[in-house]
Amino acid sequence: MKRQDIALIGFVIFFSAVISLIISNAIFASPKKRQQQASTVQPITTDFPTPDPHYFNQSAYDPTQPLDIGQNGNTDPFKSISH
Repeated sequence: MKRQDIALIGFVIFFSAVISLIISNAIFASPKKRQQQASTVQPITTDFPTPDPHYFNQSAYDPTQPLDIGQNGNTDPFKSISH
């Protein structure tokens, strides 16, 4: 290779590096542009307000309470009764 060819290859490498640096700075965001603000979340507390009596009736049926229908002679409900 001639000395002039080496100089031309070096110039092409340097020129392409400068162009790629300019293009990459235009495409990709800088760290300052990547900063975002996050909203603050209120902490969860153990206080629970009393529900509105218009929607929650205190004298309504409570489905969490056991309900007995008739008498059951089987003391072990998972065992079959033999006659």
